[in-house]
Amino acid sequence: MIRLKQMILMLCLILSGALCHAHGEAKTGNEKDWVPIPIDIKESTGASSSDRSSSILPSINGHVLTVVFNESLGQVSVEITTTSGASVQCLSVLTPNGLQVYIPNTGNYIVTFTLPNGDVYAGEFTVTD
Repeated sequence: MIRLKQMILMLCLILSGALCHAHGEAKTGNEKDWVPIPIDIKESTGASSSDRSSSILPSINGHVLTVVFNESLGQVSVEITTTSGASVQCLSVLTPNGLQVYIPNTGNYIVTFTLPNGDVYAGEFTVTD
């Protein structure tokens, strides 16, 4: 009986690993559609602040801006503006949750992230059809 339980648990473990691998492989075909957006620190509040730009991963696919936060940064303000300064979207997100924003018009944009400690990060991107 114990042997049977061990065998079933082992099969479940192997099957879950195979499904995770298959899911990852299926996503690989669509990755070339997503364009990562490089971000830079625009304002730092002091010497005690560390660079968190590697924790903010924005990308654009057509008209959809996707942002992934790979660590908890607190409540982050996100503002999307045109390069001329017209506001498109302002929102706030509790990290490490991510977000997706639909940008209806083509053109050049800037996404700005303001962390709770006052640090500001920004990146430029282009929306094309």
